[in-house]
Amino acid sequence: MNGATLRFLVLVAALSPLPALAQKTDDERDAEIAHLRETVDRLVQRIEVLESERGQAPVAAGPGLPAPAAVATGPVPPATTTPAPAAVVIDPAVASMPVPVPDESPLPAHPSFSEDELGGARVDNELAPGEDGQEGFFPVRGTSTWLRLSGYAKLDAMYDTDDAGVSDQFITSTIPAGDQAGDGSFNMHARQTRFTIEARRQTDYGWLRFVLQNDFYGSGGSYGYNLRHAWGQLGNTYVGYGFSAFLDLDSGPDTLDFAGPGAVPFARLASVRQYVPLSNGNQLVFAAEHAPPEITSSSGSARTTAPNLVFVARHEGESGHMQVGTLLRQLAYRDDAGSDEAMAGGITVSGAWGAEAGNYVTWGAVGGRGIATYVGDLGGIGLDAVVDDTGALEVLDEWGGWIGYGHPWNEHWRSTLTWGRLYLDRNDSLAPDAFRRSDYAAANVIYAPVPSWSWGLELVYGKLQQQDGTDGDAFRLQTSLKYDFIK
Repeated sequence: MNGATLRFLVLVAALSPLPALAQKTDDERDAEIAHLRETVDRLVQRIEVLESERGQAPVAAGPGLPAPAAVATGPVPPATTTPAPAAVVIDPAVASMPVPVPDESPLPAHPSFSEDELGGARVDNELAPGEDGQEGFFPVRGTSTWLRLSGYAKLDAMYDTDDAGVSDQFITSTIPAGDQAGDGSFNMHARQTRFTIEARRQTDYGWLRFVLQNDFYGSGGSYGYNLRHAWGQLGNTYVGYGFSAFLDLDSGPDTLDFAGPGAVPFARLASVRQYVPLSNGNQLVFAAEHAPPEITSSSGSARTTAPNLVFVARHEGESGHMQVGTLLRQLAYRDDAGSDEAMAGGITVSGAWGAEAGNYVTWGAVGGRGIATYVGDLGGIGLDAVVDDTGALEVLDEWGGWIGYGHPWNEHWRSTLTWGRLYLDRNDSLAPDAFRRSDYAAANVIYAPVPSWSWGLELVYGKLQQQDGTDGDAFRLQTSLKYDFIK
């Protein structure tokens, strides 16, 4: 409603009782007129206040009316109208304050379509590479906490030349082996869409950070809720559910495919860990984690007897980083005939290097005994160990690696080439169709004209070999469109 219309309605409402005044005495008419003048004066003053808040010019006196200052014949009583609530509920002094942010990461920026590195914990709660830590944060009234609601909507569309096993992700360990009909298939989904709530504030014990994140890869139908992160970190002490400390988030290649190379450790679990910052970009990490053993057997069940222990040494610098992680765990099993236990463990070496020209190399290698739960292609299929015919627990060996090369063509276009391979030890106690080896390769081009949205096209190839030597492969052509909520 514009100012002219509003003034007209005020005058109509104020002058509507005038016909009735003709039937009253002179004193009564004078009193009524004085009251109407006071009412009009108060209303005009209120309109001036409201329009000044909206950045409009003050209300002028209407035709045939005296200026507001000349209308009143006596003191103007205070307006009885309840003041409108302030448009900004945050204290202006607080809103104008800069967002307090932790230290920036010394690592070069490494763009990724999945943005997994943004949800990971870090020493001193430092920011992810390339993040300024201010976008989207707002103060929570009455507290010293700053909050951010973020995430993205992502649509994936893909065409498979053969049966790729899992339709929504490209997991090479699920590719069917043997002859295939060669019939192609199309799929489209938005299950990677995610929502993140992040809070941070300064305390006497260092930065406090809380992250709650979900996507829709859950089991409750085609778009079941899936918890990705629910953790807090005070200073350098982390507790909650999220990525394992055995995973190096900054070493993952930039792929449209959600799964990525099968050799990358990609477990999410409950854990408690302690970061220990050292000088010259060095740091140590100690963690106790819960990942139940995954054991193949004809009967009985696996047992968890102790937490898994992780120790990590890491170095960060302006050109990249290097990380060495070790894992120690206890595997246990029992059935009606008895039980058995065995020690297991592994090591991963990984890193990334960024050149001044913007080229980026990510790499890693993993190997060990009984660590399949932690490895992307092997998690969830019972390959930590196998129970032989005598009831003894045989721990399985696995090893592999990956490498990715990213190249920015210009400010908006980039590409990444990725390759990975993973092996599992041969074992006569395993079924002939059990996993033996997988290969993964991907090449993409990504266009990001503005930070708020990205589009990409990717060709992925995967090959699976079983214990008996039978193999199978598949190609996938995938395109993805992503809208970020706050960028």
